[in-house]
Parts: sequence; C-alpha cells; structure tokens
Amino acid sequence: MKLRNELNLPQYTDYLFMIEYATKAPSGHNTQPWQFHLHKDGIDIHPDFSCSLPAVDPDNRELFVSLGCATENLCIAASHKGYQAQVSITESGVIHVKLAKQDCVPSPLFAQLSKRQTNRSIYNGNVIPQSDIDALESIHAEPGIHIYSFSNGTPMFQAIAEKVYAGNNRQMQDNAFKTELQHWMRYNKSHQNDTRDGLSYAVFGAPNLPRFLAKFIISQTINANSQNKSDKKKIAASSHFVLFTVQNNTLEQWINLGRTLERFLLKATEMGIAHAYTNQPNEIPELAEQMAQMLGLGAEYPVILLRMGYGKKMAYSLRRDVESRLMSTE
Repeated sequence: MKLRNELNLPQYTDYLFMIEYATKAPSGHNTQPWQFHLHKDGIDIHPDFSCSLPAVDPDNRELFVSLGCATENLCIAASHKGYQAQVSITESGVIHVKLAKQDCVPSPLFAQLSKRQTNRSIYNGNVIPQSDIDALESIHAEPGIHIYSFSNGTPMFQAIAEKVYAGNNRQMQDNAFKTELQHWMRYNKSHQNDTRDGLSYAVFGAPNLPRFLAKFIISQTINANSQNKSDKKKIAASSHFVLFTVQNNTLEQWINLGRTLERFLLKATEMGIAHAYTNQPNEIPELAEQMAQMLGLGAEYPVILLRMGYGKKMAYSLRRDVESRLMSTE
C-alpha cells in the first residue's frame, strides 16, 4: 500500500529524496535490510531482520554494516538538500538521523551515490598508485575503525588470498550457506524485475536465459572448486586488498564501520577505482581469528575485506521502490 504524507510534513519530498539515495547503499546479497520511519525532525533507520542472512551472517554484523552505509548515504543526500544531519544509535541498533534545515556545505561525494557499484568482474590488472591508496586511507574514519591495504605481489596479499580460498572451502561445504545463497539468486531479467533485490544474473555478466536453464547452470557452479577458480582469476587481476576492522566487536561500531566504508567506496568511485567483497575469511570465526593473528591486529576484529582495481562498469543491482521501505507513522 502506498503511504501518504501522514504527518503532513512540508519536508516529506526532501525526506523521500534522502531515503532514495540511502537505499543505494550496498548490502549482503543485496537484501536491502532497512526500513525508514519519518519524524518531524528527522528519519529513523530500522534493521529489517526479515532480510537477515542467518547462515553467512548469524550475528547480523554485516547487516548493521549495511545500515551504516545507508546512513552515510542519507546524510550526504541531506547535505545536498541543505540539511544538517546528526546521527545517534540506540542499543537495539535503530539509527536516529536528526535533520535541521540550515546553511551547510553539500558533500562533494553526492555525485557518486548513483555511480557506486559492487563490481564483481575480473579487473584489468593495472596497479592503483600509492598516492591514491594513501588518499583513500586518509578519509575520515569513525572512532574504533581501522583501514589496512595490501598490494598485489606482496607475501601478505597472497596470505590473505589463501584465507579467501579457505573460506570458500568451508562455506561451500555448508548446505545452509548454499541454500541461503540460492534463495537470493535472481536468475534472469524477469526474476530480477519481480523482486528488485538479491544477486541479479546481470551483475555477474551472465546472459538472460530461461529461468530453469539459468538455475541449472548456476547450481553446477556453486561448489568450492568453481568458486576458487573464479576468485583466483579475480584476485590475480586486482591491485590491492583493503581490510576494515573494528576495535570492539559491537553493534555501534559495525554501524560506524559502515559509514566509514561508504565514504571510502564513494571516494574510490570518484577516483575510478572498482571494488568487490571478499569477506569469506571474516565470516568464519576461526578464519577471522587466524587473519587477526596473521596481520598482527591485536584485539581488532576483521569485518570487511575488499579487492580493489580497475574494471569496466557492470550492470547495477536493482532496488525496491522507496515507499515500500517506509514504516507506517500510525
């Protein structure tokens, strides 16, 4: 049901504009696990646990990282409309974004909100200049969030790659993981357009085949050997791994990591640098602990691992319409 401007908010159109850009944030399997509640003085972002991924993300860590990304997008869009945004987080993970109309400097990253994408292709092998890596690592990070980069050709890069392959081996032996993954696969254009979420065939560069045929083909590739073969090509053609960690493995820091991550990704998009997720080692506690020890992270917990490089634009994942994500104000 289409919601009305139930609070008679004069800023209702502005709020919908902000939410539209918030929903362009990345999320695990493109589940879009957020809902928005409008108030006279701002917008609340609620976790939508019906879109959780209990097999791959049992603690909802990546879900709350996604909410942090959406929060950052909303704040950037708010600045574009002349609103100052003030963010606070409840113990249950509801994010309050208080909005005040006043003179403020629009974020220079606004233009990148519609351009950023997760690019799962094989990159061209070109090396990102160290000056660009330094610029990315110097973005404003929320308290307790740390960013580390590892260049291709170094022993540490290869050691991280081996953890990715080990993660594939573990996850692809987990029937619950594979069932969950297949649940979120969108096998052709019609399937993609019906749901406007999930992992679309198009973002992988696959052809638009009849659903029964696409499902059969994909089911044959959901195994450790196929996944590792694909990832080895993609990692070899990447320039860097970039790892995001939290000092304390808490809900608030997961959200703050998401805000930091989104700034990083938008800046990388502005610089023409592509990214994709290789989170497998962080999603398995034993491998995450091994990663932390291997990298000398101390008490820090590895959360998000990216591969970075240069690649051609891919198809964009669809998003559900904005008003379907609004919570009733009644």
